[in-house]
Amino acid sequence: MTENVTVTNPEIKTLLDNYFEVIHAQDMNLFDKVFHKNSCLYSAQDGNLVLRPYDIYREIVAGRESPAQLGNTRRDKVLMVDQISPTLALAKVQLEMFGGIMQDYLNLVYLDGQWWVMAKMYERVGDAA
Repeated sequence: MTENVTVTNPEIKTLLDNYFEVIHAQDMNLFDKVFHKNSCLYSAQDGNLVLRPYDIYREIVAGRESPAQLGNTRRDKVLMVDQISPTLALAKVQLEMFGGIMQDYLNLVYLDGQWWVMAKMYERVGDAA
C-alpha cells in the first residue's frame, strides 16, 4: 500500500486538502479557490486526448453526483510533492471515486498570493475496494 508523504509547505498542504474535498464533495465555491481560471485538465482515454479547460471541467463537476452523494468513502493520499521554486510545484495524489482508484499529477503555481492547480493530468489505475 502506498503511504501518504508529509507535505512540508503548509499552503500547499491546504491546497491539496481542499482539492480532495472538491473532488469528493464537489463544493463549487471551493473549486474556484483550488483551480485557477486558466487551468486545464488532461488525460488520454482509448487513445484519444481529453482536454478540458477550466470552464468545461467546472461544468462537468457541477453537473454530476459527487462521490460523497453516492456514499463513496473518502480515501485520498499525497504520494509526492516536489516544490522546485517559490512559485512552482508538482504533486502526485491518489483518490477513490466512482468505483476507481485515480492518480493525478497536479501542476501547482503560486499566483496572486496563493497556490493554485494550474494543470491536472489523471489516470484510473485500479478498482476501488
